[in-house]
Amino acid sequence: MANDLDQRPIIVKRIKKVAGGAHGGAWKIAYADFVTAMMAFFLLMWLLGSSTEGTLEGIEDYFQTPLKVALAGGSSVGESSSIIQGGGKDLTASAGQVKKGEVRESTAKEDAAREEMIQLTQLKGKIEDAIEANPELSQYKDQLLLDLTPDGLRIQIVDAQNRPMFSSGKAELQSYTKVILHEIAKTLNDVPNKISLSGHTDATPFPSGDSGYSNWELSADRANASRRELIAGNMAAHKVLRVVGLSSAVLFNKKDPYNAVNRRISIIVMNQEAENDVTKKSGSGVEVWDKGEYRQNLVLSSDF
Repeated sequence: MANDLDQRPIIVKRIKKVAGGAHGGAWKIAYADFVTAMMAFFLLMWLLGSSTEGTLEGIEDYFQTPLKVALAGGSSVGESSSIIQGGGKDLTASAGQVKKGEVRESTAKEDAAREEMIQLTQLKGKIEDAIEANPELSQYKDQLLLDLTPDGLRIQIVDAQNRPMFSSGKAELQSYTKVILHEIAKTLNDVPNKISLSGHTDATPFPSGDSGYSNWELSADRANASRRELIAGNMAAHKVLRVVGLSSAVLFNKKDPYNAVNRRISIIVMNQEAENDVTKKSGSGVEVWDKGEYRQNLVLSSDF
């Protein structure tokens, strides 16, 4: 029995201990990766929030067809003067941002245009009420056409077959045309807008054709006669910005160039945009035309 015990092998178990605390330092690497990922995420959100719609569309197009966009380029690809929208001298500014005390110019223009449209709509209603209230004018209401256009309020006085505004082939106003113009003149001083006058004829030519006195001169003379009558009706003279003779170049009834309705006077109470357009084109105060352009736009009076 003692011999058996002596022959058994002696097994020694050694336990290896690893120092370093709980889990070692691996958690630090994982945490650093997490913080980096979150920083990248918030940076992406900030860039998307500060990018314009066009830039976002360009990015979308690039990922849909990257080769096509890269080759063709475009307004949404690589044309920004600053990498970050709102960059430059003022790094705090961004698209759509308004600082305290600052008024965005486009919003101011929109508000002014909206207010101007309200005034012109009210003027239109005032003229229509004046026509209805005046028995002498109400019989001609079919010859008075009022509408709002991109240039402002347009008032057209058109000929009828048996009720022309002017003597045939002349710039002499009929008595009832003077009454109409005087009534319109009373209302035009209610708004600060400038006006543009244009005269139109039908396509019936003068016997002498365009070589002598023609529809161009006649339409311009009629427009200028209307200007004088508006001023006689107490409209302020400085409100006239342009007087134009257009002959039959702009027909009311294009299907029938000889129709009486094509003979008309058009008064446009111009909005600010249309007024600026006229003054910019004639900003030098000197109109330079060749013969063809003179035929298209015969301006007799330009009181800027």
